[in-house]
Amino acid sequence: MRTREVTVLGRALRTGQARLGLALLAVVALVVAFGPFFARYAQDAIVGPPLETPSARFPLGTDILGRDVLSRLLNGGLTLSWMAVLAAGLGVFLGCLVGLTAAYRGGAVDAMLMRAMDVLMSFPEIIFVLLFVSVLGRGTLLTAVLVGVAFVPGVSRVMRGAARPVIAGEHVLWAKANGVPPRRILLREVLPGVTSPLMVETGMRLVWAVSAIASLSYLGFGIAPPAADWGRMVGENQDGLPVAPLPVLTPITLILMMALGSNLVAESVARAVGRTDGKG
Repeated sequence: MRTREVTVLGRALRTGQARLGLALLAVVALVVAFGPFFARYAQDAIVGPPLETPSARFPLGTDILGRDVLSRLLNGGLTLSWMAVLAAGLGVFLGCLVGLTAAYRGGAVDAMLMRAMDVLMSFPEIIFVLLFVSVLGRGTLLTAVLVGVAFVPGVSRVMRGAARPVIAGEHVLWAKANGVPPRRILLREVLPGVTSPLMVETGMRLVWAVSAIASLSYLGFGIAPPAADWGRMVGENQDGLPVAPLPVLTPITLILMMALGSNLVAESVARAVGRTDGKG
């Protein structure tokens, strides 16, 4: 099983698509990790007139409040990144837990869990998050957790479908017959058999998390002002777009690079899984 996963990753990383995705993600990661050290001004400091054109002092100009766009851009990616990773990780973990449990237990437990997932899936992800934020209040951690919970129904259905044929295998039936505890069966016998779809699902959920959290920040439900955030930068400066497009276009570019890079890598892994399964 480990050899199979190494083969899948090796095939995925040999493609030009995956390399391009990794390159885009590397650029974004460098900006997120080292950008704050190169920011010339504080992210909330008003340092010039509003919507000033690019100059030696302000390479990307100033935003609608007179803050340096480059400094806010260099400081604004960390929140989006950790929120997206947390949301995707939480959604995949809980979805995998629900899906594997439903597939293993079957019967009434399976039906009950899947009906609960159907109820959650009836709410669009953004509406689901906004519904709870309006009641519980705004916060970056809360928003990331809610986005992750919104991913659970989709992940659980994928993992349930992937786990059912594995659970019907002889090695799982042998473990059940010999009294191996269910938790140990799921971790040692079932989970390795669904690692490939789990990897693909993780990549796709990361893409959707970036898009969802950037959209929520644009709507004002991400990091609170005046702190920098790429999604919020777009929303704050959209009225000045005809005069000064860079305060809007530069954060959009980095958001797209993050989402596109994750999507290219996830799609490459998905194709490698398909080719491996076809040969198997």
